[in-house]
Amino acid sequence: MHRLALKKPDGRKLILYSRRPMAPNLVAPSPRKEPVVANPHMRWHPLRGEWVTYATHRQDRTFLPPPEYNPLLPSNDVKNPTELPVGAYDIACFDNLFPSFSLTAAHPPELSVPTLPASGACEVVVFSQEAKGSLGALPLDHLKLLLDVWAERYTELGHNPLINYVLPFENRGVEVGVTLHHPHGQIYAYPVIPPIPLRQMELEQAYFKANHRGLLADMVADEVKSKVRLLYDGPHVAAFIPICARYAYETWIAPKVAAPSLAALTNEQRADFARAMKTVLLKFDGLWHKPFPYLMSIHQAPTDGEPHPEAHVYMQFYPPLRTETKLKYLAGTELGAGLFAADSLPEDKAKDLQAVEVSLDV
Repeated sequence: MHRLALKKPDGRKLILYSRRPMAPNLVAPSPRKEPVVANPHMRWHPLRGEWVTYATHRQDRTFLPPPEYNPLLPSNDVKNPTELPVGAYDIACFDNLFPSFSLTAAHPPELSVPTLPASGACEVVVFSQEAKGSLGALPLDHLKLLLDVWAERYTELGHNPLINYVLPFENRGVEVGVTLHHPHGQIYAYPVIPPIPLRQMELEQAYFKANHRGLLADMVADEVKSKVRLLYDGPHVAAFIPICARYAYETWIAPKVAAPSLAALTNEQRADFARAMKTVLLKFDGLWHKPFPYLMSIHQAPTDGEPHPEAHVYMQFYPPLRTETKLKYLAGTELGAGLFAADSLPEDKAKDLQAVEVSLDV
């Protein structure tokens, strides 16, 4: 992996990554000369037992820019500068112009509930310079590079004592609210462990204490053994619709042997992870012969300085589709009660994706 670190005129960082050496004279542009002043804070929710983030400066963020202007497309236009320079590189990572978390956050308001500075980081990861491309269309060595980038960002961000959890994710499709179609994702680095990973960690810790092995490792082994919901079975990694899927076509990708993070995987394991990713993404698009909307997230061990022998890295895809024509929106039972009501069986949806033939050579 080749890496080039630059600084934008507004002070934000830009890191370029490539499978080949890059020109050292690339210059980092910015749509703005001055940085957005961000001082987000967090408030404690007593009835939910969790933190809520407030970042009011995001009201001014870019939303549905005109078609002729794409801030994620490299450009030399000095009148309309974008986020990325023109040059030969594969992946770019830069600080979000409108972050929900900031390492400079300070002095939260004094209220009747506990408050904290929303200390952390928000980074944008541009997967490719191809504006009409997609994650699944990238070649395998490009996907492997992306996994290397995610691993590096996890390690670097997690070393900061203010950051306790690092979450890479991607929102794809207008159905999930994306305003820029350019293939990209984000990385949020939090000062606390968010509610969903925290609950998962508690359950994994209890299982590990009782059984002296990982909960997710046993789930992966069961899926590989049964093959009923299995979508990819590689030498190191498996992809499957979990037996407890809450969404139709919800898919998990995980190494067969527990590893706490992408950074802990070997090159061979990451290469197999790339094959699993491409298989799943091609199946998604191949099922309807069009781009398939989804939310993707990567869960890894917290970076809170504590040992986490229970942790097992895995990637989750949450497609919002209920059927070929109906969207699955969260309703009262999901949002109000937190209890999901699924109207399809994981086994049936797995059969749909298993029937889609894909070639990893594309």
